[in-house]
Parts: sequence; C-alpha cells; structure tokens
Amino acid sequence: MNEAINAGRDVGRMEFMLTLRQRGIGDQAVLRAMDDVPRANFVDHAFLGVAYADQALPIECGQTISQPYVVAYMTELLAVRSSHRVLEIGTGSGYQAAVLSKLVREVVSIERYRTLGAQARARFAALGYANIEVLFGDGLLGAEAKAPFDRIIVTAAAEEVPQALVDQLTDDGIMVLPLGPHNGPQRIVKLTKSVTATGVELVREELIAVRFVPLLAGQAQEL
Repeated sequence: MNEAINAGRDVGRMEFMLTLRQRGIGDQAVLRAMDDVPRANFVDHAFLGVAYADQALPIECGQTISQPYVVAYMTELLAVRSSHRVLEIGTGSGYQAAVLSKLVREVVSIERYRTLGAQARARFAALGYANIEVLFGDGLLGAEAKAPFDRIIVTAAAEEVPQALVDQLTDDGIMVLPLGPHNGPQRIVKLTKSVTATGVELVREELIAVRFVPLLAGQAQEL
C-alpha cells in the first residue's frame, strides 16, 4: 500500500514539474528549487492526494497555499541571486519561503497568525531550512529592524503599494505582489525601485490576473 502511495506521489511530482515548464517557467534555478521542496510537507493531510496539483489549497486560519505555478512565477519575477536577503509578507504554510531559501542567502518571513508561524517554523526545522526566520507581526509594516532587503515578495493582495515596504527595499531592489481590491480583480505587479536625482522612482509592470487572500493590517488574534 505505501509503495503504491509513494509511486503515485512520484508520478504527481513529475507531472507537477512538467506543468511548470509547459506554462512557461524557464529559470532552471527556480525549477530546481520547486523540485527540491516537497510540497506535500506543506499541505494539510486531507489534501495529500492533490499536493502536486496546480491549484491553491486551503490551510488553517482561513488562508491558502498558492498554486505551484504562481509560486514559481512570482519567484522567477524576483530574479534573485544567492547573495540576496528576501523579505516575505505572509508566511502561510511556509512553502514560498522554503522555495526561496533554496535560492538566496536569507529569507525573513512575517506572519500575522501565530499558529501558522509556529507550524512553518516546525516544518523548516524538520526539513533543515536554516536560513529562514519567521516573525510574528504586521506585514504592512515590514521588518524595519532587519532592512534593507534586496527583494520583497507579498503573498496576500494589497489594495495599494505599502510605502513601508518600498522604504525597506534596496536601491535597484524588486518587489512582487498581488495588487487590487480585496473583492475585485487583482494582478501580479512587479516594482523595481531606483533612486534618481529627483527622488525614488518605482518602475511598475502589471502582469497576470490572480486571486489572493487579502493583506490585512495588524496582528491576528490568537489562533
């Protein structure tokens, strides 16, 4: 029985990687990271059978683990290097941070739900991902004490670009986030920060349509 289950998961992972390539993910480092991180370890046990399906899945606290394609797509947009420090807003299950940890020097991830943060820390420890730090707090405020960051990724939909996060981004840094009304159309937006003689400039690219849970201010009540 276990052998059959494991064989099914292996087939699922092969299809998972094929789907990413077919949908246009071409960065080989990103593809290796997606292959290395066992997504099944980040989903609820009730959804193990579809852990490698290209779909978002529910997790605790009313949140979701993003579909694999969106994780790979946003990671590719960041254009990270091994020397980079990355700030993630919205730890969730920890899957996106785990993928980034394979590609960069350090990931700082902020989660507003203590339950999710604690679970993610436990997963990272069990899998040996030692370069991820999970903080409990208000993601809209970022992590000023640990700034600046080479890259910032936001995994919940903001209705406008959080200025605190722009301020914590290095010159020539990149931020990728879903942007749009919480109950309306949202798009992945890539922002590249540059400092000119006249001030800070953000080059904005609006990309694919998405649907994310809302980015909310403050820390959640104990859950």
